[in-house]
Parts: sequence; structure tokens; C-alpha cells
Amino acid sequence: MCKIFDLEKKIKEIIDDLKGLCSSYGLSNQASEEVIITNVFLYKFLNDKFMSNIKKFSIEMGLDYKEVLNNTDGMLDAFRDVNSMEVQFSYEDTIEYLIQHLNDVDFYKQFDDTLVRISSYEENQIYAIETADGTRKGLFENITNAVENKNNFVQSIFNIIASERFDFSDAFNGNFDFYSTIFEYLIKDYNVASGVYAEYFTPQAVSNIIAQILVKMSPVEDTYYEIYDPSAGSGSLVLHLANALGCRENGEKKARVYTQDISNKSTRFLRLNMILNDMRDSLDNIVQGDTLLNPYHFAEKHVAISGLKQFDYITSNPPFKTDFSTTRDSIESKWKETDRFFAGLPKIPNKKKDSMAIYTTFMQHILYSLKDTGKAAIVVPTGFITAQSGIELKIRQKLIDNNWLKGVISMPSNIFANTGTNVSVILIDKSNSDDKILLMDASNLGEKVKDGKNQRTVLSSEETDRIINTFVNKEVIEDFSVLVSIDEIKEKNYSFSAGQYFEVKINYVDITQEEYDKMIDDFNRDFDIYVKETLEFQKNIKEALEGLKINEKK
Repeated sequence: MCKIFDLEKKIKEIIDDLKGLCSSYGLSNQASEEVIITNVFLYKFLNDKFMSNIKKFSIEMGLDYKEVLNNTDGMLDAFRDVNSMEVQFSYEDTIEYLIQHLNDVDFYKQFDDTLVRISSYEENQIYAIETADGTRKGLFENITNAVENKNNFVQSIFNIIASERFDFSDAFNGNFDFYSTIFEYLIKDYNVASGVYAEYFTPQAVSNIIAQILVKMSPVEDTYYEIYDPSAGSGSLVLHLANALGCRENGEKKARVYTQDISNKSTRFLRLNMILNDMRDSLDNIVQGDTLLNPYHFAEKHVAISGLKQFDYITSNPPFKTDFSTTRDSIESKWKETDRFFAGLPKIPNKKKDSMAIYTTFMQHILYSLKDTGKAAIVVPTGFITAQSGIELKIRQKLIDNNWLKGVISMPSNIFANTGTNVSVILIDKSNSDDKILLMDASNLGEKVKDGKNQRTVLSSEETDRIINTFVNKEVIEDFSVLVSIDEIKEKNYSFSAGQYFEVKINYVDITQEEYDKMIDDFNRDFDIYVKETLEFQKNIKEALEGLKINEKK
């Protein structure tokens, strides 16, 4: 594990250096800064992985790695045959080659051309991003468009990325979500967990809790399961779930992953995350596009609009609020003949359009996309669980009236570093046969830690296990978890708040008659004092008001 932490530290140092460089060129907090840093980092990451594999292959073949890079006796072609599912480079694409041309007057153009060339290789087309409208976007894009002194800028980039090579010898063994950690570090300065549509991340502790509970809801068989996230981000939720489902007896993953996300950046990183986690057979299912307006995954291609694909498991941490006023009416019109949005879509407010509760539309889409035997987990703002009317109440009613709700976990505040919004996790099982629902208040767990300028709540492994085990075993723990019936929830206007169902305890204390009489006398004495003070206060106020009248006459 030491090598993993060393690698993570080096990667974060390079990201910080790249951010510092962009700041010195006046690009801080601009869209161009994100494009530059993510593309350069990705190039560095893949270059070093390519070189690591080249060196490993060279040792096995008893060759100098430069002989392989120069394709001596076709050795580079032989390497590609062995590593056919890796992102392919040529020697001219590598940092090692380009650094030799660092002082060329057109060095910046050489680097931009290299990024385009890598993206265009036939072997790398699998890594292009599929979009809901059928187009494909390459792995990389031009990075120097927003920079004035292009050559100096790119030369400075290479001084950063050429200084040290990442060691990939065993960095990913047993650490399936390593890349999401890096993605989180990359994007945290550009957006917040509940702000910019579809560019956010789910804390790994939350992803782990959700995955473990979903898998333990019922026995997992030796078969393939189709899992889905309609707002996938960097893919932490689906990766944890796929890992928790494990592998079949033949060694293949049990999970077939399907995702969609409106963000090109998030989708690009998710695809690489899938590659690194040996889930290449799901790459064609990782799609960029607007899930609400143009969902991509249908049961069959070229079917009627109502034929959306349904899944065994769905996980989602959708954006909570955002402005989707430009597509809202189109979404409603396009799907009006179905019950995909049975509870309705948020109205467009006259002011503050970015307050539209988009997560409620994702929740309805998830219920529509879940098999009759399917299970789902959705991260929602905690306000959803007690809303007294509107779309939120209609969704809760459907979950209860159909006996789909398995339970609710209210998480600690600041579990997301970049937002103070309290969140809860809604657990759903469409095949649920139990009329008892577990509600948990885990809001008091965790330790507050500083994360940059923000405060974050971090759950210990023991607390994570406590949440998982309490839910799976349906344990009733005072002021922590409670089992309630469907009828009890209906009586409280479909409230999912655990605190409303905790037993109110009255403590009785035995006292003597003398102690009781003294207590009453003390109350009476205190009451007399309060009455006297109140009368004195009223007198003073009246005198002050009379004084104001006298002054007016004068």
C-alpha cells in the first residue's frame, strides 16, 4: 500500500504544479484551466503507464526498452498485440521523445498535434466518448487555444510532467477506486458537490455503504447483473457496486455497467476508470448526454420512446438543484405519454432558476428504469424525506404505497466537503416483501476534519461498518435506528425521518413528600419573583413612553 500512497502524493503534487502554472498565466478558475489540467494530467498518466508496460515487456523479451520503442524488428507491434486493450502510443507521442524538441519554436504545436494524433489512432477509438446524439468525442483536445505565450507555457508544462515518472508496477492491486480519488482532487477547485450539473463526486465512504447494503439485501448469484447510474460523475458509485458484486466462477465481473452523464469531462474520466478496473466490456455503455431529455439506454435499439432499458441495480447521486429551464418543457412534452415522470417536473421559477429541484426528476427516472426485481440507492437532500407537499411527497407516497422502500439513512452533515447540504440515502427494493422499513439517523457519527477551506465529516471504518450492519440486520438501536410499518409512515404524512418515530421516554424519579412540597414552594417563589420583575419592567416602559409624549409637546 505504501507505493499507492507515494503514487497518489506525486500525482497530487503535479496537479498542484499545473494549477500554479495556470494561475501564473491568468487562467485560474476558468474553463480553459480545467481543460488544460485534465488533459495534461491524463496524457502524463497514460504516457507513464505506457512506458511502464514497455519496460516490463522489454525485460520479459530480454531487450532494451528503446529497441521496443524504436520498433526494432517489429517489437513495438508485438508489444501492442500483447497490450491490445491499453491506450496505444507511438514513440513520437511519448514525453521521452517530445522533451528532445523542447526548444523548438513550434513545440506547443507539436504537443497539440500529439494529443490529436493519440486520439485518432484506430486502436484508441474505443476510448472516444459516445454521446446520446450518436457523435463521438476523442480522448484529448487542444490545450493551447486560451494561452497567449503558447510555447513558453507548454515548455513549462513539460518541465513539470517530465521531472518524474509514475510507477505503475502494482499501484492498482486491490485498490479499485484509486482513479476516482485522483479525479476528486482534480475537480474540487472547479465546482461543488451540489452545484455544477453532473460534475461532482461521491465520498468513497458513502459509495461503500451503498454498495455493501445493496448487495447484502439478497443473495448474489453467479450470474451477470446490469447496473446503472444515470448521473455517474466519475463513477465511484457504480465502481464500488461492481466491486461488491464480485466475479463469477469463470473470473469475469458479475457487473455489466451502464451510465450516462451530461459532462464530457466526467465521462472521459469514468471511461479511463473502467479501463483501469478491467471493465472494458462495459465501455460501449458509458455515454455522455442529457439523461432526462435524451436517455441513451433502451431495451432494444430503435424502439418506441417508452422502451427504456431496465436494470438490476441503480445507484445515483444526482445533482440536487440546477437550472434546466431550457429543457424542462421539452422533457415534459417528449415523455407525456408515459409515466416516466409520474409526479411531475419542477415549475420554472421567475427568479433563481438554479434552484430547480432536478434530483426529483432523476428519482422518477430511476424508478421507471428499475426492474420489478431491482434494487436502487439514491442520494437526496435530507429535506426530501419530510417535505409536506409537492413532487417530493408524491414520490414518497409511491415508494410506500407500492412497498418499494427498504429504508432510509440520514447521513452526517458535511459528508460532502464542498456543500453544507445534509444528505440522506434512499434504499429501494421493488421485490420487497417486508412491510417493516428501517429508518436510521446517522447524523451524529463521524469526525470533523479540515479539507482546504472547507470542513468535512469523515466516517471511521467502524462507523461505516455500524451503518451497514445495522441496516442489513435490521437492528433497532435507541436514538439511532428504528423499524416502522407502512401504516405508521402513512399516519405521519409519509415522513421518512427516523427521529419522528423514536420512542419518547419519560424518566420517573421517586421523591419524598417533603422533597415534593419544597419543590412546589421553590416554583411558587420563583414565579412570584418573575411576576414582580415583569410588573416593574412594564412600569418602566410606560414611563418611558410618557416621557416621549412630553418631549413631543415641547
